[in-house]
Amino acid sequence: MTISKELLDELLKGCERPEDLLGDTGLMKELRIRLMERMLGAELTAHLGYEEGKDAPPGQPNRRNGTASKRLKGQDGEVPISVPRDRDGSFEPELIKKGQTRIDGMDDKIIGLYAAGLTVRDIRAHLEDVYGLQVSPDLISRVTGAVLDEVREWQSRALDRMYPIVIFDALRVKIRDADSRMVKNKAVYVALGVSRDGVREVLGLWIAENEGAKFWLSVMNELKNRRVQDILIAVVDGLKGFPEAITAAFPEATVQTCIVHLVRHSLNFCAWKDRKAVAADLRLIYGAATADQAAAELDAFEEKWAGKYASIAPAWRRAWQEVIPFFAFDPAIRKIIYTTNAIESLNRVIRKSIKTRGSFPTEEAATKLIYLAIRNFEKGGRNVREWFAARNQFAIMFDERFNA
Repeated sequence: MTISKELLDELLKGCERPEDLLGDTGLMKELRIRLMERMLGAELTAHLGYEEGKDAPPGQPNRRNGTASKRLKGQDGEVPISVPRDRDGSFEPELIKKGQTRIDGMDDKIIGLYAAGLTVRDIRAHLEDVYGLQVSPDLISRVTGAVLDEVREWQSRALDRMYPIVIFDALRVKIRDADSRMVKNKAVYVALGVSRDGVREVLGLWIAENEGAKFWLSVMNELKNRRVQDILIAVVDGLKGFPEAITAAFPEATVQTCIVHLVRHSLNFCAWKDRKAVAADLRLIYGAATADQAAAELDAFEEKWAGKYASIAPAWRRAWQEVIPFFAFDPAIRKIIYTTNAIESLNRVIRKSIKTRGSFPTEEAATKLIYLAIRNFEKGGRNVREWFAARNQFAIMFDERFNA
């Protein structure tokens, strides 16, 4: 639709200053109000079957019945609208629904601010400063609370039959315990899967009440109930009971300790001046061509550093059964398993959202914010780089399981 120059000239008569066009009483706001009222009038005409000012069709008892005033919250502040009514109250406008109090995607703005880590108080202050809106805490809570319905749907959605790689990782979040009312450091776990086509997908998030084999088995069973039948490689951070829970649910899965977590754990024992040298020697272990060569490099590492850092080599030996699967894979697959850029990027997005919160009042509050962070993460690039080479390796190594 093209607006003629003559119509624009007519509309802009008397607009001499910016506020005449864009101010609270300016043309743009007035035009918006009038257009909405015109559209509402057109909706009522379609509902009643006759034009305003004309007679109703014979046998049509319902009639126009004046207007009702409504104030809508939007990015222009509060907008007064006259909504037309009918006598029997059967008119249900689509443009502005009954009970609607917000326009302009105000709900999306509130959710966006919440996802950025702002508290209810911060959101209220922002909306008042920027839009001149006074919004109640209850309204903000209701809008953000609606996210939980989306979370439940997301957490129960059907998943792929098979994932070549699933990386399980955790971060600590302060949450007030419902029973003791004490703030506790709880573990929030996320599962990041890589699909057969090389697309990264967050499969779910879980807040651990009691970590251990029982908890992890419940997570694996949930994945199975959501139609996952097979995981080729499960990458974990070495938690007790985790490998057993995975293989109980997915007997053919290869459980691989996350090399990055193991390296970081090792460097925690080192003085700052030795970290670079220790990291270089650890690279000789996980960069070895075979498991036997890696074992020899671990022996050499222990001989060199046992006197100064006696706990590092034993930590690798305790995890060795979940380390050695790594050496059976081609470099294309090793790179995806070792390079944790995706999970680290996800964790950065989550930490950025929660860093302004000292603690969360409930697990639901934490779940809402973390889910919104995940949603933002998934809007970015989701394809694994250089997946073609890795896919060919998977197709050969896992044959029927990958190609089924």
